[in-house]
Amino acid sequence: MENWSLFSLCVLLGLTSRWAVSFHSYSGAGKPPMFGDYEAQRHWQEVTYNLPVHEWYFNTTNNDLNYWGLDYPPLTAYHSLVCAYVAKLLNPEWVELHASRGYESHSHKLFMRATVLFTDILIYIPAVLLYCFYFCDGSSKQKVATALCILLYPGLILIDYGHFQYNSVSLGLALWGILGLGLGWDLFGSLAFTLALNYKQMELYHSLPFFCYLLGKCIKQGLIGRGFFQLAKISLTVLVTFALCWMPFLSDPKQPLQVLHRLFPFGRGLFEDKVANTWCSLNVLIKIKTLLIHLPTTLSPFPLSLYVSSPQNISQPVCLVINEIPLIAIWFLLTSTFSMLPLLVKDGLLLPYVVTSLAFLFLSLYLLSALERSTEEELRLGLYRKLTRHWLPKLNLSRIIKWKFWFSLVAMAALSFTSVWLEPPAKFPDLFPVLVSILSFLHFLGFIIYFNLVQLMEPQRKKSQKKTN
Repeated sequence: MENWSLFSLCVLLGLTSRWAVSFHSYSGAGKPPMFGDYEAQRHWQEVTYNLPVHEWYFNTTNNDLNYWGLDYPPLTAYHSLVCAYVAKLLNPEWVELHASRGYESHSHKLFMRATVLFTDILIYIPAVLLYCFYFCDGSSKQKVATALCILLYPGLILIDYGHFQYNSVSLGLALWGILGLGLGWDLFGSLAFTLALNYKQMELYHSLPFFCYLLGKCIKQGLIGRGFFQLAKISLTVLVTFALCWMPFLSDPKQPLQVLHRLFPFGRGLFEDKVANTWCSLNVLIKIKTLLIHLPTTLSPFPLSLYVSSPQNISQPVCLVINEIPLIAIWFLLTSTFSMLPLLVKDGLLLPYVVTSLAFLFLSLYLLSALERSTEEELRLGLYRKLTRHWLPKLNLSRIIKWKFWFSLVAMAALSFTSVWLEPPAKFPDLFPVLVSILSFLHFLGFIIYFNLVQLMEPQRKKSQKKTN
């Protein structure tokens, strides 16, 4: 009974935090002619409901691709179609072709929020709870605390409920894929991740660890016997899933090619809307098109593999290690939310940003005892200690990390305040967004170095733990 009570409390708080954000502004509210991401999702419902499938991704008289044309894989389009059928039953004006452009009303806002909440309840929240209860160490209370902290991650809440990106669908499906691999259900894991990939192309960043893990497992079983048949079953599962998702577009070769063209519009460039990232920061000085890739070897550091191989889609893997390295994970997740500050301010989400970030900070520090669990061993600073042992033997690395953590939070808070309340110099109108990008990038650079080193040290750490045991 106690476990069920904790489980229910976790779900309730996770849902409450999401619905609380729903009563605030959203992307593009009252801002013609495009009306932001809210209108994009509503428009996709309009398009998929009123037009035949073969027109969804093509520029036609009834489908102006310059006005929020579909640019996500087929599962997103099918999701929009399902939402459109419900919208049509509630109010046909919400999806009326052409006439519904820019439609805004209180009832439609509640409907759109509800569609996000429904997908959270259906896909994302159950995956998080199962992951925490089956794969996280500690007591039931610790597992609930971990799940609650993941569900309270402000970055996902603000983007999904303020920008209607439905990231919880693709991230939830990817997490179901991780659960499948962890439980030894490789076919289910492959199916779930393939669905995630067919919902959002950003999951390509996570595909390399999945591929390498499954291939490595098959090779260990022997590619002549059992391993070969396992590899064949996995391949067949992936191919059939892709075929079913893309079936309506396979009758004409032009169809899948056009869908791919919409999914990867290289003409857009590397960044837009001044969202803080590596590209936006380094673009001030130099263009960079190389990625750092690191391959996983075992399932134990699998979330870290997802992190280091996906430099633009990395919050979920960090959420998955929040119970193992709480202080660093909390620090990263707060930074990732801060990096979206220019976008959040632009769309009137400043108050939800402040409230959710503070709530996440204090609850996570308290529930996970993050400051107390900050020894060199728990912070995985073994390699750093080896590098400094001869020159600075008395250096307290744990204390330095804590001081850097608090200094970082003060810097982010200060820049958040100045971005909102101070006017930039006339010569540098984008000064504050650029500073947010640079500060965030410096943090992310440090994090990717740290997590790569932690992953490299993980096998040695496990060996030493076995010897101790």
